[in-house]
Amino acid sequence: MYKVLVCPTFGTLKLSMKKIVAVIVLTALLLNASSAQKKNFRLALIGFYNLENLFDTIHTAGKNDYDFTPTGLYKYNTTIYYSKLDHLADAISQIGIDKSPDGLAMFGVAEIECATVLHDLALTEKLKSRNYRYVHYESPDTRGIDVGLVYNPKYFKVISSAPFFVQLPLNGKDSYFTRDVLYVKGVFGGDTVHVFVNHWPSRVGGEERSISSRAAAAQVCKTRIDSIMAINPASKIIAMGDLNDDPISPSVTVTLKAKAKVEDVQLTDIYNPWISLYKKGIGTLAYQDSWGLFDQIMISGAWLDKTQKGFFFQNATIFNADFLIQKTGKFKNYPKRTWDGSTYNYGYSDHFPVYITLYKRVDEISKTN
Repeated sequence: MYKVLVCPTFGTLKLSMKKIVAVIVLTALLLNASSAQKKNFRLALIGFYNLENLFDTIHTAGKNDYDFTPTGLYKYNTTIYYSKLDHLADAISQIGIDKSPDGLAMFGVAEIECATVLHDLALTEKLKSRNYRYVHYESPDTRGIDVGLVYNPKYFKVISSAPFFVQLPLNGKDSYFTRDVLYVKGVFGGDTVHVFVNHWPSRVGGEERSISSRAAAAQVCKTRIDSIMAINPASKIIAMGDLNDDPISPSVTVTLKAKAKVEDVQLTDIYNPWISLYKKGIGTLAYQDSWGLFDQIMISGAWLDKTQKGFFFQNATIFNADFLIQKTGKFKNYPKRTWDGSTYNYGYSDHFPVYITLYKRVDEISKTN
């Protein structure tokens, strides 16, 4: 007597009853081996998210934050503030949880007004269980917005940090101020890691007119990276941010000298995993029906060795979940932004968040990492 057995490993087989048991046992062994292989690695996710004008509601002397006050353009009151926090927390809490239940181990942020907003974000109902901490410095940006790094102390321990000033070219006019480059040094999975969080000058006035400003910001980051590499060429470095430039822009390919192909990356080089996605027309923000990929996370060559004891790079992802996409109106199919004109849109951000996935062998992980 024969029966047809549908086996997830071998497909449809015509087997005698005597052989069915043997096939089932073999299949179970293979599935267990596959499960065990997966359990030999631990995941960690590192992200970046432009939070689109996350201000508090109180005017701060010296900051041009008047629009984001209760009497300002956006009528930005406490209700809207906490609604925006809840929406951002909802998005952040879901990034990468299909890969790791802890979500993001750390993530850079842009367009935040002050440390208070990061404090309030970390304490939202959807994020407070992760015990997030943050690093932030006030920068001289004329709009009053800064960058920051949020991290889970389960994964990352801060050693030191500093803001690096970006001196912009005059371009025939009085120089203006932009965001500092945030530098954070810490221990991640047993390795010393150097993180740079960037928010380079915008394209206001045109891409070509502002190109030298982004090159200046990129050079600040590159100079610091080179100084680290000069001491230890095998340093693990992450440069992330809203660059206001695409992966193929000169600030990235010429100033930072980031490379698109793993095989071209030497130990002291910078690898940019976003170039291939950009060339496919995939982006993190849209303008006039054209997608840009300004939000990027780049890494030094030391992350690419998959035989190492520490975390190594696996892949890069744009988190463009359906709930983050605008369904109606003039911004249909774009990221669901906070504002539609000056009307509160109950959105998230005009940028999609991005993240990279890292792996580490379990037998190399200490109890605290």
